[in-house]
Amino acid sequence: MPDVISDRAGVPVLVCDPDGPAVATEQDALDLVGAAFLGATVVALPASRLDPRFFELRTRFAGEVMQKFINYRLRLAIVGDISAHLAASSALRALVQESNRSGQVWFVADLPALDERLRSLDSTPGTAR
Repeated sequence: MPDVISDRAGVPVLVCDPDGPAVATEQDALDLVGAAFLGATVVALPASRLDPRFFELRTRFAGEVMQKFINYRLRLAIVGDISAHLAASSALRALVQESNRSGQVWFVADLPALDERLRSLDSTPGTAR
């Protein structure tokens, strides 16, 4: 399945194929930003597509990727089980907790959890879809 833009909870989301190319460079992240500009406001990226450096905060790769989406005012949802990475890094746990409080970058277990998060945007004061 290729990356496709679909309506999820009333929001256009670029749902990335779990078997698609790895996001291993800033350019890979920008390629997703470009694909989202065809009509999506959220990119749902499987955690399995992220280069392992993303989860090692000392590499700064996570910050570089996340900043690309923030700069272009796109939400990024990292979708999938990252529990092994969280168990290995208190800094990553803190980043995930802080990100999930924001409106820009979220870490969710699966697409139904993303749908719930998107539905909650309607009831969050000051949060634009």
